[in-house]
Amino acid sequence: MSLQLEIPDSVTQALRLPQPEQRRRLTTELALSLYAQGILSFGKARELTALSKYEFGQLLGERHIPRQYDPTDLQDDVAYARGQ
Repeated sequence: MSLQLEIPDSVTQALRLPQPEQRRRLTTELALSLYAQGILSFGKARELTALSKYEFGQLLGERHIPRQYDPTDLQDDVAYARGQ
């Protein structure tokens, strides 16, 4: 299933962005917002932006959006590092 958002022409015309850049920028802004609110994981937000892990991490840093990293993530990383 995919979801399409309908944005009124009056809004897209009011955007201070070149038309070819609008879709990418709006998708990126949506992904950043949903990630910052804890609605999307890092991986899914990154997938929505079509950026690499590094690029998405850089963008979070530039926007001062903290990485969501909880004790379960730490345990998973430690287990992975130990080869488990």
